[in-house]
Amino acid sequence: MTYGREEACAAIAMPPGLATVTMGYRWMHNMIGESGGGVYRLHGRQDAPDLFLKHGRGMVADDIADEMVRLRWLSDHIAVPTIRRFVHTGDEAWLLMTAIPGQTAYQHLTARPHDRLAVVDALATFLRQLHAIPVDTCPFISDHHHRLMQARARIDQGLVAEDEFDEEREGWLAEEVWQAMQDLMPFTPDRVVTHGDFSLDNILLEDGQVVGLIDAGRIGIADRYQDIAILWNCLGEFDDALRSHFLRRYGVADVDNRKLQFHLMLDEMF
Repeated sequence: MTYGREEACAAIAMPPGLATVTMGYRWMHNMIGESGGGVYRLHGRQDAPDLFLKHGRGMVADDIADEMVRLRWLSDHIAVPTIRRFVHTGDEAWLLMTAIPGQTAYQHLTARPHDRLAVVDALATFLRQLHAIPVDTCPFISDHHHRLMQARARIDQGLVAEDEFDEEREGWLAEEVWQAMQDLMPFTPDRVVTHGDFSLDNILLEDGQVVGLIDAGRIGIADRYQDIAILWNCLGEFDDALRSHFLRRYGVADVDNRKLQFHLMLDEMF
């Protein structure tokens, strides 16, 4: 089941080595969260595992290279896709990875309404495990200062999709969101290893347990609300009660609404 999140497509142009490895697969184009690049699921090749391919040019190619490095580091700590091939030629990059078994958390919540609390329990447990990775082992910084610089560059280059802002900021300009973020600072970060885009489409489950993460290009040290805010926001699509359940299971006794709102607005920039 894809729930409108992907559609069949033709194979894209690739370097010869990659074209050989992917020969015989059927292609599905992922329509969620591409940020200017392309994400493809390759399936249907007899006696061969499914694969995922990320492709992009320019800044997106650099992002793909960043994700490749982060995947190699993160694989020592939690389950992530295995890199099969990585090619970076000038202004273009391709990252071919194995597919983690299971379905996304979004698929689970959509297909199994009676199991939603159990799914949220599994997500909260896994997020605590991710945030328990020792900070001093992580070589990547993704804190709000770093990401604000990226956000400012995206605003200046006209890359922020203002028409896709959450309902609370519908009709806002990127500059208005930027100013609202400034008004919420400063705050003291609670530094942990974060995923950076801990959304329902990036978390894989099987038999009721989280079995891995995808889309690891923002992995790095940041305030824990970087992940808490994004998952909290996603759960609101299904039921506000799931948001409260998630916070309790994760261990948030008193919600820091300032950090929550700041990180929700920061995510609008990407």
